[in-house]
Amino acid sequence: MLKLTARQEQILNLIKEAIENTGFPPTRAEIATELGFKSANAAEEHLQALARKGAIEISPGTSRGIRLRDMHGDSGLRLSGRQMSLPHPALMQLSLPLIGRVAAGSPILAQEHVEATYSVDPALFSAKPDYLLKVRGLSMRDAGIMDGDLLAVKKIDTAKNGQIVVARLGDEVTVKRYKKSGSLIELLPENPDFEPIRVDSSHDNFALEGLAVGLLRAWA
Repeated sequence: MLKLTARQEQILNLIKEAIENTGFPPTRAEIATELGFKSANAAEEHLQALARKGAIEISPGTSRGIRLRDMHGDSGLRLSGRQMSLPHPALMQLSLPLIGRVAAGSPILAQEHVEATYSVDPALFSAKPDYLLKVRGLSMRDAGIMDGDLLAVKKIDTAKNGQIVVARLGDEVTVKRYKKSGSLIELLPENPDFEPIRVDSSHDNFALEGLAVGLLRAWA
């Protein structure tokens, strides 16, 4: 990798911190806001320079299509943003249950919800996941999370603002960005076609099921 300028180092560190804190890279607009750029175009120019120098790879078509080049080392995995193909059997180290549709009122890791088990390299994730959840719908499209993707999830019961979480609302399980202000919790989509979900934190029908720590996509 070629030598980076001070500003490029700053942006690279920002990307690393975002991935560590939320499991996903920042958008161009978030980089611009954080560093005081006048527009997202300025952030894009710096990202292109980082890509030319081999620090990152940029995947077109998603607002968070940024991947750190050193995230997979020499494992030979194909990654796109935080989406990754399933690894070669020689790299399989962590066994994770794949959760499909969740029955109303039952634990998310109940045996009847497990569709399959995948073995993956734990180094792929920002934290050790406990299970994979099959994504349904396009409410998180602009975060690069698409229908049919496998979201790597770590079991938690609390979250920080801005993190992408798996939440239970009554009989439904949903993936959204978490925001809490006082007793009000907002579950924010990453697609303008969808509305935020607002609940009271003391509501009996709300619970956090986990934190998104990575995303897998298997290619044929």
